[in-house]
Amino acid sequence: MTRLPVMAAVRSSLTALAMAASLASGWAVAQSAPSAEAVPVLSAAERASLAGRVELHGLPSLTLSDAQFLRGETQGAQPVTVGAELRLAAVPGRQPVVVLIHGSGGIGSNVDLWARDFNAMGVATLAIDGFTGRGLVSTSTQQAALGRLNLSLDAYKALDLLAKHPRIDPQRVVLMGFSRGGQATLFASLKRFNEQWNRSGIRYAAYIPFYPDCMTQYQGDTELAGGPVRIHHGLADDYNPAAACQPYVARLQKAGQDVELLPYPGAHHGFDAPTAPNPAQPSKGAQTVRACVIRETTPGLLVNEATGQAFSYEDACVQRDPHVGHDPVATAQARASVHGFVRQLFKLPASAKP
Repeated sequence: MTRLPVMAAVRSSLTALAMAASLASGWAVAQSAPSAEAVPVLSAAERASLAGRVELHGLPSLTLSDAQFLRGETQGAQPVTVGAELRLAAVPGRQPVVVLIHGSGGIGSNVDLWARDFNAMGVATLAIDGFTGRGLVSTSTQQAALGRLNLSLDAYKALDLLAKHPRIDPQRVVLMGFSRGGQATLFASLKRFNEQWNRSGIRYAAYIPFYPDCMTQYQGDTELAGGPVRIHHGLADDYNPAAACQPYVARLQKAGQDVELLPYPGAHHGFDAPTAPNPAQPSKGAQTVRACVIRETTPGLLVNEATGQAFSYEDACVQRDPHVGHDPVATAQARASVHGFVRQLFKLPASAKP
């Protein structure tokens, strides 16, 4: 008889303890889970810059010497598969695309920056990795490791993919490149090279080279395949000086080509790369041909004008340690310029802004 009140009291205590434990557990969860106000929310601009879909493609290409490329020769060339990242914008239907070609250091922060910008505009991007499939990480300190025109060939191979892709408008494809990739972009515009290597059935609608090397003059380099060329160059660039591009631009304009050189005062090489040093710093060991004048005297033969001999990266005119650096002001100006150009070229609505 006396046990019943005791057992009831025990059960009551256990129930109270269980309730307390449950409340404590709930309180702990509530304390550890961030409130709705504390959860970071992506801005509209950040959401727009995200790809709606990402595809990784292998592009069948070749590794050639510059002489082979210039002569249109494939005998002895090495087959290679280069990687390419296709970022489709989060918009329905077919969309225009900008093909991005990296510089001597491989794909860097500037390529990512531009890909996000274009995606935010409703434009797809295809970033080509011309190095990894060839067993390379960088050519900055050893430019002879890969013929410079290989990246132009990769750009033509990208058209094979884009011409048949169901989400891409094949009439609205632009080529954009940086440094070594800028040079590849600039000369991919040549009619001669298109006729030799482009088998896709389509052509680039425009070319946007950033700080390209203009120290080489190719035969027939004032005859372009069609489409405007817009060269963006920092005036403080001592890697690929803008001054070397000015005579070439003048020759192109005299030949009636739609070409412009857009200068950025005080900007160094790689000025649009957010992770590059600011202020600019020497790129230790990097090779530059800024003191060279190179001409193609006969098809496939590149001659150092100073020596009259075939050009080599062992020549005395090849120097080292040029500067590389980010310039936020020049980057903002270049972004505004490129956005406006692409928007007009692709006939995008005014609301299509990154």
